[in-house]
Amino acid sequence: MDVLNDIVDTIQLKGALYFRTDSAPPWSIAVPAYQTAARFHLVVQGRFYATLSSGASVELNAGDMILIPAGGKHTISSPPNKQAAPLKKVIEEAGYGDEGVFTLGDGDPTASVQLICGHFTFRPGADHPLLRALPEYLVVTSSTRAKYTWLDEVLRLIVRRLFAEPESSAATITRLSEVVFIETLRACTDQSPKLALIIGALKRRQIGEALLLMHQRLDEPWTLEKLATNVGMSRSRFAEQFRDAVGCGPMSYLTEWRIQKAVNLLSASQLSVQQIAAQTGYQSPAAFTRAFSQKIGCSPKQYRSQDAAIVH
Repeated sequence: MDVLNDIVDTIQLKGALYFRTDSAPPWSIAVPAYQTAARFHLVVQGRFYATLSSGASVELNAGDMILIPAGGKHTISSPPNKQAAPLKKVIEEAGYGDEGVFTLGDGDPTASVQLICGHFTFRPGADHPLLRALPEYLVVTSSTRAKYTWLDEVLRLIVRRLFAEPESSAATITRLSEVVFIETLRACTDQSPKLALIIGALKRRQIGEALLLMHQRLDEPWTLEKLATNVGMSRSRFAEQFRDAVGCGPMSYLTEWRIQKAVNLLSASQLSVQQIAAQTGYQSPAAFTRAFSQKIGCSPKQYRSQDAAIVH
């Protein structure tokens, strides 16, 4: 099991393409905040600017991509600092119906900006030190793509499929975009010290081994001493290095991950509360219910009922 893939599966990462643009400058769009989501904009042709809620402005050229992990509001524009129109209004005025190319502007067609825009959603309540470590934005540049060839190849494939077979490639592009999210985190650690620490923890031999043990054998009655022994470290040294790398202690991480895994199983499986309690390492359904209620604010059965009501 790859720990990062297990995290992504458990927080229920799902990619979605929401439009492709072929826009002749000048244009500017205000993209609203979207909770439990990460937005991305990939430049196929031309140049545009992304202005974040913090005031930071980023210039992006052909081949670049910006990922906004927390789904914060931002503006995309060409040229910069143009008065932005709300995304919803722009879409309505363009008469865009979720199919084909979303075209903006009536300027010089040879100066058009072609973007592929989409987002990744997470399960409501999804939480992990990795998500908390993500910065306001991450940028994949041409030099990043040259260094991380797997990411480059996936981005190229998305562009080819979308432009060659726009009607039949939606499902493929959605799956590929999920790979892009994972590979972007791996490729952009130099842009965030916190992200570098948590990604680095997955690669460190002993800390990575401990994380893998917890993810692979979640039902085991782990103790600090048992984890430390399994990775060949003293109790105190293991606890200190784990906290420095991950941002919390080993047992705190284990407790939080057990609850996150339980939330995922409650919403994505038909397992009973008793079965979920056993799979996530609780000695009894009562102990599981107490821990779950303390963290989530309702019992497992109540959570499942609420989740089912939202879905339907």
